[in-house]
Amino acid sequence: MFYEIRTYRLKNGAIPEYLKVVGEIGIAIQKKHLGNLVGYFSSEIGPINEIVHIWGFESLDDRQARRARLMADPDWQAFLPKIRDLIVTADNKIMSPAAFSPLGGTNPA
Repeated sequence: MFYEIRTYRLKNGAIPEYLKVVGEIGIAIQKKHLGNLVGYFSSEIGPINEIVHIWGFESLDDRQARRARLMADPDWQAFLPKIRDLIVTADNKIMSPAAFSPLGGTNPA
C-alpha cells in the first residue's frame, strides 16, 4: 500500500471557505475516483493555514490510473476553480508504511 500525502498552504483565513466547498462538492468527486481516503486535516498548531489529505493506493499504477480518472471528470474540472485561488502552495509525497505501522506496511527489500 502506498499513501499520497497532499499538503496545501492556503491564503490567510481561507480554511473555512476551502473546507466548506470541499465538504459540499469536492470530496464526493474525489472519493468516487480516488477511493481510500485515510484522513483530511487542517492545522491548529504549527504552520498555519494548512490542509493535509491522505489517500491510500494499492500501487503507484493504481494511483496514476485513479488520478487520471479524477482529472478527466468534467465535475472535477468544474470544481477546481472553486479552490484554485485559495491555494498558495502545494506539496505532494508518496509514502509507504513501515512493517510495524498500524496501517500495515511491509519489510523493505
